[in-house]
Amino acid sequence: MRCGTVAVIGKANAGKSTLVNVLVGEKVAIVSPKPQTTRDRILGILNREEGQIVFADTPGFYRRRNELTSLMMRTTENTAKEVDAIVFVHDGHKGIEPSDVALMKKYSEMGLPMLIAYTKTDIMPEEQIPADIKKLFEAGIERDVFPVSARKGKNLKPLLKAIFEMLPEEEPLYPEGIVSDKSEKFMVAEIMREKILLKYDQEIPHGAAISVNRFEEIDGVYHIDLDIICEKKNHKAILIGKQGKALKETASFARQDMEKLLGKKVYLTVFVKVSEDWRDRGKLLRELGYSGEE
Repeated sequence: MRCGTVAVIGKANAGKSTLVNVLVGEKVAIVSPKPQTTRDRILGILNREEGQIVFADTPGFYRRRNELTSLMMRTTENTAKEVDAIVFVHDGHKGIEPSDVALMKKYSEMGLPMLIAYTKTDIMPEEQIPADIKKLFEAGIERDVFPVSARKGKNLKPLLKAIFEMLPEEEPLYPEGIVSDKSEKFMVAEIMREKILLKYDQEIPHGAAISVNRFEEIDGVYHIDLDIICEKKNHKAILIGKQGKALKETASFARQDMEKLLGKKVYLTVFVKVSEDWRDRGKLLRELGYSGEE
């Protein structure tokens, strides 16, 4: 059997989490159209007859603005040092920029097996694809490029075949039936954060974190109490909305997905708290689970 770990790396919003979710066949990572959706390394585990792929979905490359983004970048860099292979995910419909080539070269030079998943081909002209692949080759990127659409399921079989071929002959790392390394409590917090990303605009989503204070099952009902932590008083007002309407709607959407995840009824209590500049406060970041270490 071919089994091993694969770092899924690329710029912010390149489609890494969507690709991992589709390949694994389960939602193991939240998705949204906004950068910085993924803040942690999240494992998605695929078991097939050929073997087992442990995908490590990583935070996308993003300009360091605060301690949180620095920790996110450290997580990505550390993950790339500990895997058997790399899938570099590139957003095809944005074309090829010098910064894309530089990142691909950086990871290509690590000496690991690596391929490029050229994503979002369903929202771009087909004639752009060969031109971009030629541009990469001429820039010295001598890696196989797989144009794919995760949303449409296009060209995923050849991509998976190539990923398996990069992996060593080993025994599985995880028992069959496990699809992620993250706990249900972690996923509950991520579901809440996903709904905030989808509901609110501008800086609100990026300045929000989730702290789960209670996660308890009683008589077949999950009782979940959590805090939404934001940076400013006006952000708190926006999150809550007029007469609490925005927060109620967001919590309702989140609760529905929590019930799907847990398979049981959820009683959800949500509070909004202000913690100024929490993204630059190392102790609080560690309490929230952001360490940058693996």
